[in-house]
Parts: sequence; C-alpha cells; structure tokens
Amino acid sequence: MQDKKLSWCFGIKDGLRIVEPNKRLSDLYLKEAKSSLKRAEKDFEDNDLLWSTVVIYYADYYALYSFLQKIGVNCEIHSCSISAVGFLLGDDKINVVNQHKEKRIDAQYYIKIGKEAQVKQILKEAKLFVSLFDEIVSNITNNEIEKYRSELKKIALKKKFKELSEEIQKKFRKHKISKNDLDQAIKNARKK
Repeated sequence: MQDKKLSWCFGIKDGLRIVEPNKRLSDLYLKEAKSSLKRAEKDFEDNDLLWSTVVIYYADYYALYSFLQKIGVNCEIHSCSISAVGFLLGDDKINVVNQHKEKRIDAQYYIKIGKEAQVKQILKEAKLFVSLFDEIVSNITNNEIEKYRSELKKIALKKKFKELSEEIQKKFRKHKISKNDLDQAIKNARKK
C-alpha cells in the first residue's frame, strides 16, 4: 500500500523528488522546528489554543522535513513527505505527526479546538518528536543516507517503468501489434 502511495507521490506535481542532500536546509528546518515549538508554547501560555495547535503541527513537520532534506528529498505535499518518512523509518515514527496534523486540520478549518489539557499533551508530544528527529538527523551516517535514497529511487524507477510500459502498450495498440510482440518488447525493456 505504501509503495502505491509513494509511487503516486513521485508522479504528481510538487511531489517527491530525489535531489542532492542539503545539510544547510536540513539545519534550517530543524532550527525552524525548535522556533515553532517556542511559538507554540507562547501561544499556549497566551491561551491561544487554536494557534498553538496549528504551530505544534508545523514544528513536527519541519523536524520531519529536516530529515528529508538531509537525505536529499524535496516534496511540497505534506502527506507525501510524511509517507516517505514512514516508509523509510517505520510508521511508528510518523504516528505523532499524523495525529497532530488531524488536530491542526480540526482546529484551523473546523474550529474544533482541544481543551487546555489536550493541547498541553500534544505540545509535550511535539517536543519529544522534534527531539527524536534532531537525534536522527544529527546521527545519520552517509551509508544510511545512501540506503534511504536507494530505497526511494527503486520506487521512483518502478513508477517510471510503469509509465513507460503503459506508453509502449498504447503505441502497440495504436499500431495493432500482437500481445506476444508487446510482451517481448516489455521483457526487452526490463533487460535494459
């Protein structure tokens, strides 16, 4: 299931793109995550539970995106970024950000704001989440970076191969070429 979602993310505008790892941007996103946590604390102290909830999610997201920048992945679609991290690090690493995303959506779009104790709890969770990703990003090795990039490249290549196969099938149908000839052409393409 996750392969299918990531495949879609590689094919969509502003979706997943493998680029060069960027330590500078990674560091800036991590710094922004920590700054957002401070902003969320201030909003919480000012009893602005709506904006505290919104900023908590962004603190999480910036920390998560710091990891993607560190390994060389760009993406402007939050759900795709989150899915990519879940695929690479495990779903347990994205549970918090997914829960906080839902709380942000509820608060920001439906004015369903958690009670003070609930917002205090998600703020505590966000601090742990940002700390966890700070640890991951700070300690990641070059070998791990290459491993993660390789795993994502496989999915991107599968997506590209599927697109090419569909294009070939379309051309073969247009020129009324037999299924056996089509199958042989696909086998030949796989060998390349």
